[in-house]
Amino acid sequence: MDWKDTYQEWTTRQDLEPSLKAELNELAGQDKELEEAFYAPMEFGTAGMRGVMGPGINRMNIYTVRQATEGLANFMDELNNKTKQRGVAISFDSRYHSEEFAHEAAHVLGKHQIPSFVFDDMRPTPELSFTVRHLHAYAGIMITASHNPKQYNGYKIYGPDGGQMPPTESDKITQYIRKVTDIFDIPVAREHELRQNGLMTLIGENVDAAYLAKVKTVTIDTDLIRKYGSDMKLIYTPLHGTGKVLGNRALQNAGFNDFTIVPEQAIADPEFITTPFPNPEFAQTFDLAIKLGKKQQADLLVATDPDADRLGAAVRQPNGDYRLLTGNQMAALMLNYILTARQKAGTLPENAVAVKSIVSSELATKIAEAHGVGMVNVLTGFKFIADQIQHYEETQAHTFMFGFEESYGYLVKPFVRDKDAIQGIVLLAEIAAYYRKQGQTLYDGLQALFETYGYYAEKTISKDFPGVDGQQQMASLMTKFREERPTDFAGHRITALEDFEKQLTIFSDGSSQKIALPVANVLKYQLDDGTWIAIRPSGTEPKIKFYVGTVGKSNQESKEKIAAFEQAIDQFIKA
Repeated sequence: MDWKDTYQEWTTRQDLEPSLKAELNELAGQDKELEEAFYAPMEFGTAGMRGVMGPGINRMNIYTVRQATEGLANFMDELNNKTKQRGVAISFDSRYHSEEFAHEAAHVLGKHQIPSFVFDDMRPTPELSFTVRHLHAYAGIMITASHNPKQYNGYKIYGPDGGQMPPTESDKITQYIRKVTDIFDIPVAREHELRQNGLMTLIGENVDAAYLAKVKTVTIDTDLIRKYGSDMKLIYTPLHGTGKVLGNRALQNAGFNDFTIVPEQAIADPEFITTPFPNPEFAQTFDLAIKLGKKQQADLLVATDPDADRLGAAVRQPNGDYRLLTGNQMAALMLNYILTARQKAGTLPENAVAVKSIVSSELATKIAEAHGVGMVNVLTGFKFIADQIQHYEETQAHTFMFGFEESYGYLVKPFVRDKDAIQGIVLLAEIAAYYRKQGQTLYDGLQALFETYGYYAEKTISKDFPGVDGQQQMASLMTKFREERPTDFAGHRITALEDFEKQLTIFSDGSSQKIALPVANVLKYQLDDGTWIAIRPSGTEPKIKFYVGTVGKSNQESKEKIAAFEQAIDQFIKA
């Protein structure tokens, strides 16, 4: 069907949800917006489906949520009854319609006689991951758009191990979703009947307490916190999201008592009124925390995104200003502290291993090697880190110590199988106390790592491709990088190209080597000075991301190299 036919079908439906009908009427005559809303169905990417809320098959609304859930339910109908009856845990964030979408999912599952366990209020994504395992559920659903602007919402599916559903199962669910041709004809059960029949159970504090008990195990040195952390001044902002539900309790449980939550951003506000982009990667999200931090002379500022899986931080400098740390820098500090403390205590396993994504900093690799610990690289998407943890758990081949992605996502203890900012807050505060004991800050600790291992620097560059033609433009650009293969960037020779779609590493002499990772539309160039450049289309947004990682003999040299490579990438794109 042409998008106009699909649009007409929506306009003629008498039973269309009233608020969606009103929005549809407001869009009348706006062909560009209507085409984007109706030209194609929503698709699952590396982190489920995510999009703008509103009417249309390419928008987040109760009908597309029902369609996705119907796909999951049909997939679960294939399972034996005992497995199916393990049910689905469901959580949601502070966005518009999140709670409504969560309950709609439960209504669809209930029609298939699949039990659901729905949180009584918003909860963090990592707690949902924990809950799947804690309740021995078969799957989990998280309604969130993570750090996207207020217009967005999203839908993530988690598997039995608490990680996001791996590609094989996700592909099967996607096939079932595509078989749902009439999204207006999906049966839903009545909530009060589901509650009475035991097919929908509300959960809350009972799970919170179990999760927080596990978070307490993240702390390595309780004496250190008691002596140097209990009165250390912290500022925390949950950026209007779910972090406020558990973040403060986790800090208190760990022994950090002198912290303040940014009051304006402790409000669960779907408008994200104080920050248009509730992403701790962006400096602007720290404006209010910095203002409060200067007033209180706080040692550390931390921020979690609305679903509390990403963590950002800023540290006070001697002049009273605050310096933001990157995701790679925080990961380096975390890994170094974990390995150093465990080594000192004699509790570092001989088979210890850390895991990171292929687009994350090599500084962490150097730190791991210095401690005799292995570093495993996986594709982007935390579910691949979760897959490794599950493999280690089953084979006992390695003991997982830490996992991270450059995009401000970290996992310390594997009772969660996704990035966990609540764990991150507790660990980062302990590390700040460790450096405070030495009369230093996290920034001082970072400089010491640079002096030891080299001045590593990284940058992520995003190129947006919005609209109906966006996907085609992205595909064309990826083809350009493959077929018009560059031989150098900024005067540095490319020594190898890792093409994860072809699962081959192609060396400059023409030889090749198999890549032992799943197929993915990712390219990664290795250069003769140790720099690497990776290119991948985003799995959740219409953009291509370029990642640059380099190392120099000083911060200035590294910055200059990053700038030169960024310019070289732009020149190749425009050529």
